[in-house]
Amino acid sequence: MKIGFIGLGIMGKPMVKNLIKAGHELYINDRNQETIAELVDLGATAVANGKEAAQAGELVITMLPNSPHVKTVALGEGGIIEGAHEGLVYVDMSSIAPLVSREVHDALAEKGLPMLDAPVSGGEPKAIDGTMSVMVGGDKEVFDAVKPVIDVMAGDVTYVGGIGAGNIAKLANQTIVAVNIAACAEAFTLAQKAGVDPEAVYKAIRGGLAGSTVMDAKVPMMLARNFNPGFRINLHIKDLGNVLDTGHGVNAPLPLTSLVREMMSVLDGDGHAAEDHSSLVKVYEKLANIELAPGEPEA
Repeated sequence: MKIGFIGLGIMGKPMVKNLIKAGHELYINDRNQETIAELVDLGATAVANGKEAAQAGELVITMLPNSPHVKTVALGEGGIIEGAHEGLVYVDMSSIAPLVSREVHDALAEKGLPMLDAPVSGGEPKAIDGTMSVMVGGDKEVFDAVKPVIDVMAGDVTYVGGIGAGNIAKLANQTIVAVNIAACAEAFTLAQKAGVDPEAVYKAIRGGLAGSTVMDAKVPMMLARNFNPGFRINLHIKDLGNVLDTGHGVNAPLPLTSLVREMMSVLDGDGHAAEDHSSLVKVYEKLANIELAPGEPEA
């Protein structure tokens, strides 16, 4: 299939690589010319904007940082809407505000261009190995038609409901991930302050009810002091802002989300915004005056 793909960051680049490996013909656009060159060497074709990506493809995918970027690429000058043609489908795999998904969908629908919102979860490792979770909103028949392509990039693809439902599911996901990381950081800081090896505590509890995919992915990073971004703090701040805006709009109380969002703001202010969200542990380290690290437990 001929696929336009816009947004080649931490997640988008490996997603494109998996599509190329599967035999699809890719037409790509991004500001990072080094990434463009790398993917062109693998067989992709560079295009100037969303319009050209749409004109070249039967399917166009975006993987962009936030709502304004999606609106600009989809509806702005040189945008996807200008390249709309019969048979084209648009899938936005960015994590954005659900109301924006619906706004873009409605504008494209006037041009006869169907859209799905299909945000992803799993971070860079799962984007690389093609095992991301994808949650999809939009018309079910459109979803069924493009699911084989999404399957190339994902280990789990779930249809959630109408347009915007995918991003509602992603907001729920991001709330759980954020609060889980914060709880892990808090718990292992407690262990170390109490004189017990946090790595030993991790090994003791990871197989029980407290264990989680988040714990297994992020606690080893905390202990190794490896904060290379799989998912950056500044992007999680963006997501939690969308969670809170949506919660306020539907009168859903979000006290834990609010607290973790403010903790991430501390990290942003301290210059850690580009680090992995596992660096939430640094807030606790600052408060407890320690640096989390494995070590021999005290007798």
